[in-house]
Amino acid sequence: MDPSAAASKVLARASGRDETDLRPEFDLVADLGIDSPKQLELLIELEEALDVEISDEDAAAMETVGDVLDYAAGVG
Repeated sequence: MDPSAAASKVLARASGRDETDLRPEFDLVADLGIDSPKQLELLIELEEALDVEISDEDAAAMETVGDVLDYAAGVG
């Protein structure tokens, strides 16, 4: 599975939404309700799915669905 598809699946799971409902401009907190505990879970799942260690700086920069997908695309 390509990294962007894997990240999309993780985002869908974390937000409780269908992958087809996710839009790049969606804010992780405001639009998807991914609060601090869910953000930590999201990061752990992304690291496992992408087989990487996400730095604190990269994690802090992930504010939207598009940010997460762009990060994943850069890993692949």
